[in-house]
Amino acid sequence: MSEQKNAKLDLKGQTFELPLKSPTLGPDVVDIRKLYAEADVFTYDPGFTSTASCESSITYIDGGKGELLYRGYPIDQLAEKSHFLEVCFLLLYGELPTATELTDFETRVTRHTMLHEQMTNFFRGFRRDAHPMAIVCGVVGAMSAFYHDSTDISDPWQREVATIRLIAKLPTIVAWAYKYHVGQPFVYPRNDLDYASNFLHMCFSVPAEEYNVDPILSRAMDRIFTLHADHEQNASTSTVRLAGSSGANPFACIAAGVACLWGPAHGGANEACLRMLREIGSVDRIPEFIERAHDKNDPFRLMGFGHRVYKNYDPRAKVMQETAKEVLELLGVEDNPTLQVAQELERIALSDQYFIDKKLYPNVDFYSGIILDAMGFPTSMFTPIFALARTVGWISQWKEMLEDPTQKIGRPRQLYTGAAHRDYVDVEKR
Repeated sequence: MSEQKNAKLDLKGQTFELPLKSPTLGPDVVDIRKLYAEADVFTYDPGFTSTASCESSITYIDGGKGELLYRGYPIDQLAEKSHFLEVCFLLLYGELPTATELTDFETRVTRHTMLHEQMTNFFRGFRRDAHPMAIVCGVVGAMSAFYHDSTDISDPWQREVATIRLIAKLPTIVAWAYKYHVGQPFVYPRNDLDYASNFLHMCFSVPAEEYNVDPILSRAMDRIFTLHADHEQNASTSTVRLAGSSGANPFACIAAGVACLWGPAHGGANEACLRMLREIGSVDRIPEFIERAHDKNDPFRLMGFGHRVYKNYDPRAKVMQETAKEVLELLGVEDNPTLQVAQELERIALSDQYFIDKKLYPNVDFYSGIILDAMGFPTSMFTPIFALARTVGWISQWKEMLEDPTQKIGRPRQLYTGAAHRDYVDVEKR
């Protein structure tokens, strides 16, 4: 048995020993759980960028190496050799499924894609110009009003039922939010289609004519789902865990994650990137925008470059780049000005000393927006699709949290800087 390692903190004339925990991968972690009780101090870490809020075995990121692992498997291998529902199984249960397990899992998901028919009333209650993300957030939260038999978080079977329902029904919810947004009739799911093809069919088919999903587009959609399935303890995942720590039902927790993802600094980044590429407009204008990015006094920022965690090339961006070429070639838009701007911008940025010094490499948002745009999705649908893909990661993290015996209700502390104690003064004396 290895000897316990400790860190020493000298404070107020006393020395406190804090246990060091060693992960499978990554830096050691100082366990400060008893710091307040023993030393009467808190730590101060805005944004929790240096704080491990939980113990997890799901996803690992090495920002310096540009590495993303799902349960130990590199994301590029999964994107190339696997498919989304197999990745879902991996994230949820910890191992890649056997052929029998995969067939059973796919069948369970496929046969739960329909929504309760009364839920159509929720969609129709929104204004016709409602943002799809608002609809998704509201409908996911409303699932707890329809599926009472899977809200008891203390029952493992009910947690499993809620898991399958959420993964199965999110494509239908997101597709119907899109249909409502564009004023077209809802298209019901089909059990003869795979997960990604079914989603595209619900989005783009209409009763008036036949729609056949191209396998290249389906594969591209599946890769987008896989690449966005989980990303460690980001803002929306932490939100799901925090909501779940209170004992909230799974549908409420996932709705909280959807709401957090809606923020432009999180799930809305690919929308912002596409808007920027369109603003640049043509390759000959790129030097102008590069110069603006160099100028500290100019508020302009190149979207799609750099990442909070990655200080190297985002491994998901490499897969997205290849996928973008396949999709745009299929659709006959490989000479698309937006794509040309993106490719040239990437080439210049990777050789520009300013970007090299600041480690501003292309991230997953740089190409995912181009792909979704080429498929025919409006920018308002980018974040709902992100939410669809991330649902399995949120559920995996939520389940892990509930099964962790050390987990407590989330209760961050604060550095209080307000007024000290003062007595109330009657209004006539003020």
